[in-house]
Order: sequence, then structure tokens, then C-alpha cells
Amino acid sequence: MPDDVPSSEVESSESSVDLVDETEEEALSRRYVVEVVVPKPRAPQALPYSSSRSGLVYDPLMRFHSEPGNRSDDDIHPEDPRRIHEIYSELRNAGLVDDASQQYVPIDMQLWRIDARHAKLSELNLVHTKDHIKWVKSLENKTNDELNDLSNSLDSVYLHQLTYDCARLSAGGAIEACRAVVAGQIKNTIAVIRPPGHHAEHCRPGGFCFFNNVCIAARVCQQDFPQKCRKILILDWDVHHGNGVQEAFYSDPNVLYISIHVHKNGTFYPPGNYGDHKHCGEGQGLGFNINIPWTKHGMGDGDYLLAFQQIVMPIATEFDPELVIVSAGFDAAEGDMLGGCFVTPACYAHMTHMLMSLAGGKIAVCLEGGYNLRSIARSALAVTRTLMGEPPERLPSVEPSPSAVNVVQMVMRQQSRFWRCMYPKDLAAGLKERTGGERMHDIVRAWQSKVLYDEYGMSPLFILRERISKSYENQVLATPNFSEARPLLVIFHDPPDVMGVPDPRTNKLELHNTWLTDVAKIYVDWAVKRGFGVVDVNIPKHVTNSDDDGAYVGSEGPENNPMEAREVANYLWENYIELSDATHIFLMGIGAAYSSIIDLLSTIEGCTETITHVFAFVANNPLQAVRRLADDSISSWYWSHSSVFIAHDHAAMDPERQRKPRRKYGHLIQSPDTEIPQMLATHHPAVCETLEEESNGWQEMAEQMARQAKAAAEPVVLSSQSSAFPLPGRSSALTSPTTTTFKREVTDELAGPGPASNSAPKARTPPQVSSAMARNRASAPMAAPLASTQHLRYQQQMQYESPLDQIDGASDPRPRTMPAAAAASMAPSVARELNKSPGRPPMGWFTHGPSPEKVKGAGPSPGTGSPGGPK
Repeated sequence: MPDDVPSSEVESSESSVDLVDETEEEALSRRYVVEVVVPKPRAPQALPYSSSRSGLVYDPLMRFHSEPGNRSDDDIHPEDPRRIHEIYSELRNAGLVDDASQQYVPIDMQLWRIDARHAKLSELNLVHTKDHIKWVKSLENKTNDELNDLSNSLDSVYLHQLTYDCARLSAGGAIEACRAVVAGQIKNTIAVIRPPGHHAEHCRPGGFCFFNNVCIAARVCQQDFPQKCRKILILDWDVHHGNGVQEAFYSDPNVLYISIHVHKNGTFYPPGNYGDHKHCGEGQGLGFNINIPWTKHGMGDGDYLLAFQQIVMPIATEFDPELVIVSAGFDAAEGDMLGGCFVTPACYAHMTHMLMSLAGGKIAVCLEGGYNLRSIARSALAVTRTLMGEPPERLPSVEPSPSAVNVVQMVMRQQSRFWRCMYPKDLAAGLKERTGGERMHDIVRAWQSKVLYDEYGMSPLFILRERISKSYENQVLATPNFSEARPLLVIFHDPPDVMGVPDPRTNKLELHNTWLTDVAKIYVDWAVKRGFGVVDVNIPKHVTNSDDDGAYVGSEGPENNPMEAREVANYLWENYIELSDATHIFLMGIGAAYSSIIDLLSTIEGCTETITHVFAFVANNPLQAVRRLADDSISSWYWSHSSVFIAHDHAAMDPERQRKPRRKYGHLIQSPDTEIPQMLATHHPAVCETLEEESNGWQEMAEQMARQAKAAAEPVVLSSQSSAFPLPGRSSALTSPTTTTFKREVTDELAGPGPASNSAPKARTPPQVSSAMARNRASAPMAAPLASTQHLRYQQQMQYESPLDQIDGASDPRPRTMPAAAAASMAPSVARELNKSPGRPPMGWFTHGPSPEKVKGAGPSPGTGSPGGPK
């Protein structure tokens, strides 16, 4: 330090430097350091749902409801008292129940036990009548014999002196399980109870059920917790429809009932249509009853998950319940012989897991059916583990079956009227009244008729049956030569396929995104070009009635209306095909319509003598067997005279089948395709080759038949044309003596009694024909009569009566005399007597050509005031 600097100045200078340094450090500290106030630790509070426990309701006293008397192991009722014990044992062995026989189980892994109690009479009265409760109580005083006799008169129940006590205990167990969940004492529960309840109705038992457990529990919760439990979802996955639950809440908008069950068009228990998709509730409850009715057994995991994801969960989420009750029947589980389905325990766990996302996790699972002891135990364990928080196991396959897709889409369309989340919306209801629209299948068939008429001269054949004549109007078309001596191809087919891509939002199908495939026409074209006669039979899937409102309707094809399709096939055979002069008869069935041919072969005896070959394009439709009670050889005939084309993945070709398909199903040919349009195109060359080989030489056969017929009979006028038709024979079996005898009989009837007889000729009542039928006769373009000796003999046996004679209406418009030009070509005596006869000629009444008065030169008969017939 220099000497000239005072010491005081040095100290002040050092102090100022230190002050500056501290200020910079503080600034840097304030820049990089953030002060955080750490709160004092408090007592930990767990989430209420995760800390809550799952509950269990089980009481061994419910096992006392059993069949009276001693029963062998082979004669035990499906509703076995061991059912609930098997489930409880499975839960105990899994370590989920604190039982004295088990080792210590940590409390965090245990189910909390809920004591069951007997339901009060006032609680039972919320669902059931007093008379019904008294009737169940009266069982306590009956003997075993009286109980057995009484149970035989009831609907699938057995009775015991302790039935009343056990049924009240079962209902009380369901009540306590649901009340504990709503009160928040537990997060969810499973009630292992019996006897079941979802078939019990207001005033009668049924289906092993006496008191409807879940209905009573739902009503009690609504009554005891009006603010916390008003809206309740009841999900029923029992394989049988819960008719009792549906009846209890059918008009209640606060209870949404959804049932997934096997229905089989009303043939599965409970029988009838009460469980179909059209029963949606009534009054204020309209739309709050949802049935998902499977059409067959064998439904699996993919089918149930599809129903859950597409219907159950969207609608349940929109409904937003405050409590979920599951009618948990496990008779759809794999291994259950009564249910016949294949739902795995993992699938039950997944469905439970999805339901747990509703109502804040408040869910009560109550046991209903399930009759395989191992299946119900494994399924109940999977559900319980899921309720306790374990994730469900992985599913090996979730692919739904085609029938499940159809059912789900059908239910979605039905429910789209009531729920905003359901698509597609049914836009067709009332469309016909608003816009005058027509169903497309009618337009397509009219277009087909026009095309077939323009190209091949095909026109309608009459179906004169009161029940089906309107349904099959313009559905049966034939070429003009179908009755002549030539091969005849008769095609029974489903309506043509229409493929389209609808708008995903509006569900509208635009024409430029729609394609029509009618591959069957290539067979008609081939047959006509080779001189075959053709009859085209369209089996409609729906018949449009005059009162049609335009709403969506399901398919009503031959698989759903077999009697109507069978009646059409039999009528065509008896009135057209059998009476024709065809040298060969070929039948072809396409799609489900081929069942009409199977019914024809099974019911018409003798038809196999004239049928040359049967073709069937089945794809994946079920195979139909030909059966005759009195003909064991029909199976062998069908196998050697048929070609049945099936899809390459048809169930009949499953390599795991223990036996090959039998001959009664025909000669099966496995196609490389799966769809019928592709199959028709693929096998067209092979089918045509078979047709050509089987009918080889038919021209020579026809000429021979014509020569035999010409030698056997004189020409007889058969229609109003001015030319004469010969009487060709069907085969060489029609010999000259037979034909000559018949000719003499016809001439005798036309001429009346001989000169030696004093009796007057028999007077015949003129046939009555409706005016509509008369117009159809006059306007039909076909004029080819069934001109065969066999036909004349048939007419003689029927005394010249045709099906037209049985129709009420106006008199026949045709003249009773022969045209002059036609009479000139006949033998003078026959023509003279024919013009005198008040009866009509024996021929021409099965034809559908122009009426005689439309032919040039035909006029009113002598003695008549009009062409309509005698005065």
C-alpha cells in the first residue's frame, strides 16, 4: 500500500468492494433458486373404489330345495343342489374365501361375506301376487306323491316341502347383495343363490324358478334408495330368455332389460315369440326392453362380444344406469348340454369387465342357470376374479359367426328407433305412403320378366292355388315350347343378388354403388339356344302385400316358408311338368330354393322315373336329405342322378368329421368358390356338358314319339287356331289300342247317346272363371297346349274339369263351339257332334294362350247371345 494513502480511506474502499460482491451473489441466487413450501404430511387416503372389497352371498341352506325321493346319479334334475356348492368350492380353493378348512388367506384377497336372509312378504309382493306367494307356501304341507303329481302339471319345475323357504332365501340373498352395493358398503358382489328366478312371472312359476330374484332386488333398491338408485340396468346372459324379468318391467322406463339368449325362432325354451327382437316394451317403457335372440345353438365368444360391443355397451352408456344387475346364467358356457353354446370363462370375464365401467362400478352378479357343474364353477370364478380387480384373460378368437352378425344388425335396426347411438336408422318405415315407393325386388322381377320375354319368349304360368297364386304371380316363367317333346330344364332359384355399399351415416343406397348379379340367366340362354324348354321359378324371400307400409322386413325365403315353396314345386310338377311331353327332365336348384326340389323328390312318388338329373348349387347353405318312408332306394338314386355343388369350406367337408356325408345328401362336389354367383360361373361348362350328354339324341326321340302319336290317333283340334294338332305320345308305352279306345270314349261323350237311346244328353254346368283370370288368358302370349295323349286321358278321368272350374266369378268367356276353320279339318261326324255339344272341347283348358274369340273367324256359338257361353 502506498504511504500517501490514509488508512481510513483504505478500509472504506475494501468495505465497498465487499458490499458489491454480496449484492451480485444475492442477485445470482435469486435468479437460479426457487423456494418451495413443502406441506406437512397427512394421513394417506386411498381411492374409495380401489379400497372397497367385493362381496359374496352364499348360504348352504339353499341346497335343501331338491327333488323329493331317492334319485340315482343318472336321474338327477339339471337344476342340481350341488350347483351352488360347486361354485363356492371353486372360490374357496382359489383362495378367495376365508374358510375354516383353508389355510390363512390375506384379508386383501378375500371376498367379504354378506349374510343371506329370507325375503319379506312385502318385498315379494313388489313383483308377485299374493295368491302366487300363498301357493308356493302351501307346498310345505304336501306329501312327496302330491308334489310329484303337481310338478307334472307345471312348466319345468320340481317341488319340495322346503321350496318356499329356499326360494325366499334366494330372493333375500339377491336383495342384500344389491343393497350392499348401492349403500357403498362394498364395490360389487356375486350372489351364489338358487333356485333361479328369471322365468318366474307375476302369478306362476316356470323354468325351475319360483320368485324372480333380480326383479325383487331391483324394486327393493328403488324403494329403499330413491335418490341413489332410480335407473337400473338388468343384463341377462343366460342362454334362455328371461320372460319373467321382461314381464315385470315391460312398461317401466327406469329399468333397462337386455337379454342375450338362444331363441331359434320361438322353438327354444321358453317357446313363443315373446323373446324375439320385436318386443321392445310398451307405453312409457317402449324401447327399454332389448332382446338379442340367437337363431341357433353353437354361439361362441365372438358372437357375445359382438353383441356387447355393438348393442349392450352403447345403449347402456346412453341409458347411464345407477346400478347394474346381471342375471348370470352360465348355461351358455362350453360343456353345458342344455345350452349347446361355447362361451368360455374368459369371455364371461370380458363381459363383466365392460359392465364394470357403468354406474360407477356398482354391479351385482346373481346366479341364474347353468347345469354343467365344472362349467359354471370355472365361469363363476373368472367373473369373481374380474370383480376383484384382476384383468380378464386373453381370448383366442373373437370372430363372430354370420348368423350372429345378422341377428346383431337386425336388433340394431330395430332399436335405432329408440336410441340415438344405434345405426343404421330405419328410413323405410312409412316410405311407401309418403313417396309412393316400391320395393326393389318387385321392380327387379318385373325387369327379369320383360328381359326373358323379349329374348326367349318366356311368359308367366298360372299357379291356381288360393294361398300362393298372388305370391307367385310373375314368379314362374316358361318358354312357349316347354310342354313339347324336347328336354326340359326347370330352375328353382333365389332372387338375384344385389350388392351395394350404403352410405355409413345416412344408410342410403345409391344406384351407382349397386350391382345386380343374375348368373342363372346364362343357363337359360344356353338351354334355349339348344332347343330346350325352360321353366324359371323365382322363390321370393318376401311377398309384397297390399297393406305393405314399406318398413324393413327380414328374409322369408324357402328356409323360413318351406310349405309355400313345397306347394309351388308340387303344383308345377302335377299340372305342368309331369303332363308335358319332355324327352328329358332336368331340375336345378340355386341357393336355399333347392330345398323345393328336395321336398318334391321326397313327396312325389314316381317322379324319379322321369327326372334325368338334378343340379344343386348350395354354397354354405345346410344340406337337405331326400327321404321316403316306403322307398329305401331313393338315396342311391339321388346320389347317382345328382350334382350338388357346395362351398370349399362347407361344414360337410370338415376333415374333423367322423363320417363322410351320406348318399341321401346327393353327389357332393366341392367347389373352389364360396359364393353362389361365382359357383354358377365356375361350373357352367361342366353342367352344360352333363346336360348335353344326358340329353344326347333327343331330336330322334322326339321324332319317334311324333310318328307313334300320328299313327295312334287322328288329328284333333286342340285350340282356337285354324290348324290341327296331332296327339303325340309321351313314350312308346302309349300304344295304339289304348289311344284308340280313349278316342272312342271321347267321341261317344261328344256325340251323346246313340240313336237307340231315348235318354237326353248329359248337361254340364258351365265353368265359372273370374274376370281377372279371363283377361289373363286372353292377354297371355303363349298358346302352346299340353297336347299329349297322357294329358287327354287325364282330362277324361277328370270329366273335363280343370282347376279353373273351381274358381268363382264370371262365366267362361270362351265359345262353346269350334271355329269353322278348325272344324273343317276334323272328321265330319266328330266336328258335327262337337258343334252340337253344350260341353266344351276336352283340350285347351290348361293352356294360357289367346281365347278363341280373339282368333280371326271365331264368332259366337249358335244359340248363344254372346261369346261368354250358353244362355
